[in-house]
Amino acid sequence: MRIAVFSTYTYDEAYLNRFNTGHELTFFVLPLNEQTAALTKDFDAICIFVNDTVNKDVLAILHENGVRLVVLRCAGFNNVDIAAATTLGIPVLRVPAYSPEAVAEHAMALILTLNRKTHKAYNRVREGNFSLEKLMGFNLHQRKVAVIGTGNIGRAFCNILRGFGCKISAFDIYPDQELAAAGVTYGSLEETLADADIVSLHCPLMDSTHQMINADSLKLFKKGAMLINTSRGGLINTMDVIAALKHGQLGYLGLDVYEQEGKLFFQDYSEDVIQDEMILRLISFPNVLITSHQGFFTQEAMEQIATTTFRNIDAFASKADLHNQVVIG
Repeated sequence: MRIAVFSTYTYDEAYLNRFNTGHELTFFVLPLNEQTAALTKDFDAICIFVNDTVNKDVLAILHENGVRLVVLRCAGFNNVDIAAATTLGIPVLRVPAYSPEAVAEHAMALILTLNRKTHKAYNRVREGNFSLEKLMGFNLHQRKVAVIGTGNIGRAFCNILRGFGCKISAFDIYPDQELAAAGVTYGSLEETLADADIVSLHCPLMDSTHQMINADSLKLFKKGAMLINTSRGGLINTMDVIAALKHGQLGYLGLDVYEQEGKLFFQDYSEDVIQDEMILRLISFPNVLITSHQGFFTQEAMEQIATTTFRNIDAFASKADLHNQVVIG
């Protein structure tokens, strides 16, 4: 099959070429959107990532250009209009799981860095400053951590927390019985957030979870608590979080995702004036740590993404069962 691969970088090309099962790949650095959809003419399929836009208008262009398949090299699919794709008869396949440990470990890295301020210590020592002033952290042992969402990544994160001796409270509409048996306490969202020292988000972005962290839910947080988001930027109302940081209700913030990341992440703007006022405000806080959607970025995860992507493509090409198809409902 002829496949147009969008939003690609050197690491994407390396892993997709390495695990290619015999398809013709054309790589585009550009993201897929209304302006770039014309590039898909004469391709059989497209392969996209988190910041590509496949809405109703884009899908209409894809259909007209002869595209028969949309393949996501990620788990999330909120950037694709599934209903419109279904109407046009274009299957949407995804990678439902790729090294959940990678994202879970990155969430823990954000926690440890924010808490023990190792990023600040690193810069100080390089400048000859060996002072410990304002570097004090807290023990994770016996601290309450609220885990919102205990799917594959949330489960892996809980297992890491158990190794640190944390008290784990969780919220999920489908509680994990194995985690519950291991000592994870499930409750309502309100119960889970109450008195938590750390809140970590691991749930998908849906209508029911959109901006679930907002002015109202932030009032349930323990004053000075830490918030970690390695899931989807839309889970957080950024302006409300900024207000909570400003007034001290929120003590720490670690983000690997951001509401408006599509305009920033994966790009180098070091020589430009960034126009996003919210990200500039967040960067200005000394108790905020932001990474640019790198939680998934390990060798193991990239290998699993590539192999599953081609498994999906091969299944479509051979008219086999599409186990990883995204369906409505």
